[in-house]
Amino acid sequence: MWGMELISSTYFVSKIIFGLLILLWLVSLRIKNSSIVDIFWGMGFVVAAWGTQLFSGIYTERSVLLLILVSLWGARLSGYLAWRNWGKPEDYRYQAMREKMGNSFCWVSLFSVFLLQGALIVVISIPVQAPILSGSPIGMVDIFGALVTTTGIFFESLADYQLASFKKAPKNQGQVLDRGLWRYTRHPNYFGDFLVWWGFYLIALTSGAWWAVFSPLIMSFLLMKVSGVPLLESALAKRTQGYQDYIRRTSRFFPRPPKQI
Repeated sequence: MWGMELISSTYFVSKIIFGLLILLWLVSLRIKNSSIVDIFWGMGFVVAAWGTQLFSGIYTERSVLLLILVSLWGARLSGYLAWRNWGKPEDYRYQAMREKMGNSFCWVSLFSVFLLQGALIVVISIPVQAPILSGSPIGMVDIFGALVTTTGIFFESLADYQLASFKKAPKNQGQVLDRGLWRYTRHPNYFGDFLVWWGFYLIALTSGAWWAVFSPLIMSFLLMKVSGVPLLESALAKRTQGYQDYIRRTSRFFPRPPKQI
């Protein structure tokens, strides 16, 4: 019964997510900027969580805990990306796609950018959806999961703040940020995301959704092997002075003291 409820809830959430992304795609055609899809990423999970709660109609201690955590994480991330990208040209990744695809970019972007992101949001949000539907009582593992997620949100937020502050100073243009959290890992913001999703999984685990481990595994894979670290580092190595030395002394992902070179 619980499984059927999750399937029905996920279908309900999917319709909302894909509907919003199609509208966002139409806006992107109008303004000729597909980067707006990145801003939606965090809020997409907020929509998934609240959509599941709307479907359930029953508030529990666990659902309230998850709604607070997901809303904090998603709203902060989307707000930060909106602030960072406001008034700037389209991201170079989408510009490259636009040049390569020509007139077909319109439809290619719908499926390979907007709807693909929607599918990822629906799948990865399962450890958030499932516990909201669970009626089991909250326990210590939930609290520990919430602490892991809160630590991730703090880590990610502080890393973004340190990077934004560093970039403000004209003298730092083209330079490496190797202070604060960035001294211990080259991607503290991504590591924060990593903690967030493993924390959500711990909450899902205690509600009986142990099988939802695919979600943090997918997110970890995307962060460390696909759209996170590799894509960013290939760009930074080309345009940032001293980045190769930074790579040699600083951990790629998991924080640790820098090597002495």
